[in-house]
Amino acid sequence: MKTLFLNLCLVILTITNINAQTNQLEWLDIELSNYEYPFTVNVLDLNIQNQDLKMAYMDVKPENYNGKNIVLFHGKNFNGAYWKTTINSLASEGYRVIVPDQIGFGKSSKPNHFHYTFQQLAQNTKTLLDSLNVKKTAILGHSMGGMLATRFALMYPETTEKFILENPIGLEDWKLKVPYKPVEWWYNNELKKSYEGIKKYQLVNYYDNKWKPEYDQWVNLLAGWTLNSSYETIAWNNALTYDMIFTQPVVYEFKNITAPTLLIIGTRDRTALGKPLVTEAVRKTMGLYAELGKKTQKAIPNAKLVEIENVGHLPHIEKFDSFIKPLKTFLAE
Repeated sequence: MKTLFLNLCLVILTITNINAQTNQLEWLDIELSNYEYPFTVNVLDLNIQNQDLKMAYMDVKPENYNGKNIVLFHGKNFNGAYWKTTINSLASEGYRVIVPDQIGFGKSSKPNHFHYTFQQLAQNTKTLLDSLNVKKTAILGHSMGGMLATRFALMYPETTEKFILENPIGLEDWKLKVPYKPVEWWYNNELKKSYEGIKKYQLVNYYDNKWKPEYDQWVNLLAGWTLNSSYETIAWNNALTYDMIFTQPVVYEFKNITAPTLLIIGTRDRTALGKPLVTEAVRKTMGLYAELGKKTQKAIPNAKLVEIENVGHLPHIEKFDSFIKPLKTFLAE
């Protein structure tokens, strides 16, 4: 009886905390104009696919610039702001750190109609680097940014000095296991998003049910958008990028990467898109990063692998020191 009472109290406390968080959510502008990034945000004007769009980016060039550059590619559920500690640490070592928000994300434009391809996003990033007169750079991609970073490295090997993947998605071809869903399905799914659902997804997939208060800010950024009257536009862009991820695998081209490569893998990660669409038996075979990291190291020529035990999808958030030390060592080689 006592155990039942304690469990009931725990449930009530959890619901109360979730409701409190929901009530404190801040309405966010479609381009996050009312959300402050950790560094100055600049804008690159692009005319692509017959429309004028704006690509936001941070360009942090320290006074002790060592002549080396690095571009940080964000994941699907994030934007450039979550690289704050990484930017600070690398800039303190003299690296120029360039952090774009891809079209459809963060402070960049959310077009009503756009054909999303990793090639297009890579080309946008190359246009940004050309505008900054950056001819060579290290490329680091996290989560969806890992798929984009891979495409960039394949398209622009002469620009890519070093290649780093941090818990990238796309280390397996999900369309072999997950039934195809049209963009409209993903769009309707996005329209149902809520604070509770977003937090539950991140809790289970990113952090293995081990939550810390500092993770709330990344949930609030996505949930705050759901309060916007233009959320349908955001949801539509999110649906289009889901389709891009499922239909444009990069896993078969890892063998063609020529840049020195470092894989930083939190082995507790279980992220895999489309899990709700498959059976429990199939679900158990997806997102096994302890296996995928090793498999990818073998696929990419001259790749090094750093595995971080008991860490999930975001090593640079969850266990920063274990992430930044091997990264700095690799960049200095």
